[in-house]
Amino acid sequence: MADTRSADSLWIRRYREADDGVPQLICLPHAGGSAPYYLPMARAFAPRLEVMAIQYPGRQDRLREPGLKSVDDLADQIFPVLQRNVSDDFALFGHSLGATLAFELARRFDAVGVIPRVTFVSGRTAPSRHRFGCTVHLASAAGIVAEVRSLSGTDDQILDDPEVLAMALPALRSDYRAAETYDYRPGPPLACPIHAMIGDADPMVTEDEARAWRDHTTAPFALDVYRGGHFYLAAHADRIMRTIADRLSDRGPVDAD
Repeated sequence: MADTRSADSLWIRRYREADDGVPQLICLPHAGGSAPYYLPMARAFAPRLEVMAIQYPGRQDRLREPGLKSVDDLADQIFPVLQRNVSDDFALFGHSLGATLAFELARRFDAVGVIPRVTFVSGRTAPSRHRFGCTVHLASAAGIVAEVRSLSGTDDQILDDPEVLAMALPALRSDYRAAETYDYRPGPPLACPIHAMIGDADPMVTEDEARAWRDHTTAPFALDVYRGGHFYLAAHADRIMRTIADRLSDRGPVDAD
C-alpha cells in the first residue's frame, strides 16, 4: 500500500509549526508560482494559524513531473490530498490561477458536505466572467517572458538567467494554459463566504469582474480593492494578512460591500 503521507507531502508544504486545533489556511499559487510564495504568510501566522501551501507539479523539487493540464484536473488531484489533511476548520486562499483553483476545490468540498470557513479569491475574474481568447500559453518563449515581466510578480534575475528560465518555462506555459483554457461549468453557488481582493490597476481583472464573485455564493460576500497591479499583494501584505487573521478568528459573517 502506498505511503499517503509521503505522497501528500509532495503537495502540501508546512513551513512553520502551528498550535493544535488552530484554523488551517490552504494557499494556492498563481501561474508560474510555487509554494514558497506563501512562506512569509506562514511565518507571520504561526503558531495561531496553520498555513498549508500547495506545490504544483512541474517546478522546483517537482520539476520532472508533467505540468498542469487544466484547473479541473489539478483540483481533482489536490482534493483527495486535502480531504486527508484538513480539519473541520479551514479556509482557502488563491491568487490569480490559484483563485480559480480555490473555487473549484470549494465546490468539491461543498459536494461532500464540508464547508470552508471562507474562500479568499485574489486577482482573478469571477468564474462566470472568465476571459476567453487569452493566448499567452501559445506565445513564444519571449512572449511568455514579456507577459510575466509586465505583471511584475517574478524576480527579473530569474527571467534574465537563461538556464533558470529554461527550467521555468515549461511550467509557466502549462500554468497559463490551465488558467486561460478554464471552462466554467454552471452549478450551485458555494455555501461558504467569498472574500475577493484585487489591485485597482490590475490588467487581469476589473472591479466589475471581481464583484461578480458575489453570484457564486449564497453566503456573505466582500470585495477589497487595493492600490496596485496584479501583484498588489507585495505592497499590502500586512493589511491582507490582518484581514485574513480577522476573518479566521471570527466566525461572524463577512461584511457585504
